Amino acid sequence: MPELPEVEVVRRGLEKWVVGASFGEVEVLHPRAVRRHAPGAADFAARVSGCGVTEARRRGKYLWLTLDSGEALLAHLGMSGQLLVQPRHAAAERHLRVRLPLTARQGHDPEAPQELRFVDQRTFGHLLVDRLVDDGTGTGLPSVISHIARDPLDPAFDEDAFAAALCRKRTELKRALLDQSLISGIGNIYADEALWMSQLHWATPTEALSRSQVATLLAAVREVMVAALAQGGTSFDSLYVNVNGESGYFARSLNAYGRNDQPCARCGTPIQRETFMNRSSYSCPRCQPRPRHARA
Repeated sequence: MPELPEVEVVRRGLEKWVVGASFGEVEVLHPRAVRRHAPGAADFAARVSGCGVTEARRRGKYLWLTLDSGEALLAHLGMSGQLLVQPRHAAAERHLRVRLPLTARQGHDPEAPQELRFVDQRTFGHLLVDRLVDDGTGTGLPSVISHIARDPLDPAFDEDAFAAALCRKRTELKRALLDQSLISGIGNIYADEALWMSQLHWATPTEALSRSQVATLLAAVREVMVAALAQGGTSFDSLYVNVNGESGYFARSLNAYGRNDQPCARCGTPIQRETFMNRSSYSCPRCQPRPRHARA
């Protein structure tokens, strides 16, 4: 599942190539791609066609294009969704779900028309049109994601409020990090990496954390995400790419995730894999010992 760095890489590509353009006649090729748009595919196409794009924004793992109609085109990439900017004459991808033709924007060649394409092999991702609500800072936010918390790279992220809410959770630390209503954008990969960097075990009870441990953890989360952004995100297969179809390379820099039985980069102890919420969690048993007071 793409996490904050991967979605931010896509957002930056949309900002570069799509903001300032307008959509032509939108074509929905697979209704499942707009299944969360309750009025249906025809309404989705009608509400996007002809609209200009004024902004490309993101909260956590969700991104959206602000339209000059006053609404937002919201995208969630799911497991395999891709937003690609392609020449309009380029051959259709095998799993192309929605075509959104683009008018030429300033600085682009009008003789080489482009289109935004939503490609999704597993069809777990989706697009929808939604109204914007005030997020508390005077900025528009799609109403359907108003419950999603700010992410740690958001300038308006409140570290003190997060620390207090985290300690009230009374749950395992990693479970709290994956709670998008508490802090958004963190998934399994970057949770493991941040926990390794801050030398905290995933099962640490949140109520046992000190304020300094929370500060260290947040610093680690930010450092890991900024490093991943610099390398274009993490790609383990061809399903995550940016808007130009290029994969990220942060997988080569991972210290914990997916490194079962490989030596810890800090102490040399083999990284261990444990089952967590029907998925895997990776940690160093020496640098990140399981706390004695961890929940069973």
